[in-house]
Amino acid sequence: MEPTFNAHNDLETKLVAAQQGKLDSNVFMEQLLDSQIFMPVEDEPNQIQGFQRSTRANPLTLENEDGVNVLVLFTSPERAKGFLQEFPAYSGGLLTEFSWILGRIGSGVAVSINPGMEFGIDLDPHTVEQLIHLSNARNQGKPGA
Repeated sequence: MEPTFNAHNDLETKLVAAQQGKLDSNVFMEQLLDSQIFMPVEDEPNQIQGFQRSTRANPLTLENEDGVNVLVLFTSPERAKGFLQEFPAYSGGLLTEFSWILGRIGSGVAVSINPGMEFGIDLDPHTVEQLIHLSNARNQGKPGA
């Protein structure tokens, strides 16, 4: 018997609903922009674990079989634990809005949320670009943008 996926937060509930066809995928993508997501970052050597001296986080990116850089993200820090055992240098991370991450990544980057899990999503570079444009358009109407 396959283990049951228990949603730990609102984003996971929405992801499950979208993958089961109970939530429109476009609605999910728009809601994803405002959702908190966990981005593993590389720890600096010889530092207190989890404390970053630099202001530049080095997120976990992998190269797929097509040579595309894929930014690895998770719906929660707990979901990252098993995957990150293969990447021990990435024991820290940031919990932030997905739109904040989109505002800081370059073009041509794919995104994988909960890679290898039953409830995960892979976004190709074109979809990521569309989400960046959507996020930018939404932010233009906000004060201080």
